[in-house]
Amino acid sequence: MSKQQPREQQQTGVKTGSGLHFHRNNYLLFVAGILLLVLGNILLSGGGSDDPEVFNPEIFNSQRLVIAPLTLMAGFVAIGFSIMWRFKK
Repeated sequence: MSKQQPREQQQTGVKTGSGLHFHRNNYLLFVAGILLLVLGNILLSGGGSDDPEVFNPEIFNSQRLVIAPLTLMAGFVAIGFSIMWRFKK
């Protein structure tokens, strides 16, 4: 006697409840995204002044205005891709 597959599996051809949904590459890309977020936040920090009466122009350098936000966006995009992307087996 042959086992009959559930009706859902017959129609879609997708196994339900079969192992992990993410592959090693997904996890590596996710970790890379997290590291980019940490790096972006480190680049964004600093530039303040110890004395509130003294202005420090370091808050307007290109590191804090361009490089750090681009690094943060790259981290968010990498995390999004790691969740949505299906790598071939």
